[in-house]
Amino acid sequence: MVYITLVIIFFIILYTVIPYILSRGLGLKVFKRGNELSKIAFTFDDGPDPIYTPILLDLLKKNEVKATFFVVGSKAEQHPELIQRMHQEGHLIGIHNYVHQSNWFMSPWKVRKGVEDTANIIENITGVRPVYYRPPWGMLNLFDFVKSGKYMFILWSIMAEDWRTSGGSEKIKHRLSSIKGGDIILLHDCGDSPGAEMDAPRNTINALKDVLKTVKTKGFTCVRVDELLNKEGYPRNN
Repeated sequence: MVYITLVIIFFIILYTVIPYILSRGLGLKVFKRGNELSKIAFTFDDGPDPIYTPILLDLLKKNEVKATFFVVGSKAEQHPELIQRMHQEGHLIGIHNYVHQSNWFMSPWKVRKGVEDTANIIENITGVRPVYYRPPWGMLNLFDFVKSGKYMFILWSIMAEDWRTSGGSEKIKHRLSSIKGGDIILLHDCGDSPGAEMDAPRNTINALKDVLKTVKTKGFTCVRVDELLNKEGYPRNN
């Protein structure tokens, strides 16, 4: 019985903790920031959302900002018009898996099926197959780590903890006041994921109205993730 328990504990550590240390701690096999100090990349997870995503897209268009959306496949299926709009307006669309569940608590084949299903959905809508992938909560499991295949893992260098409403838009603006060149900024355009609050994206959008002006005055250019990676030999999604 003790032996079986030790084997289970070892497997859990190997499947979850080791990939976490290697990716989040050491930055192996993931991309968290760029080297071009004049560019930054805003990224948005968990959508598309029928209420907040259109408002966000309006704001980005008004400010002539291109961003990256890591979308949930099941939501993309429900709102293909928003995926099409993202694509038509020049934003990059990446994968956030078919459902918003941690890869730590799914089998390798379920994770892989979710990624492929989401890629198929995006390709069927836009004609472009995505290659950039951000697992929910940035949690890679062992099989993600050793068999990434054609997908590139995108994490982040700064986040605003905008999935909760506490602190309002001022908290988000304060956290984003430290943006530096090369940063990949993690934000959310949907609040129905586990641990998030439904109205949280409202604060994100309100904060961005000021943040986007501020980063421009600092001389930063807001680009898609693939544009941030372009000088470093990574593929560009067209």
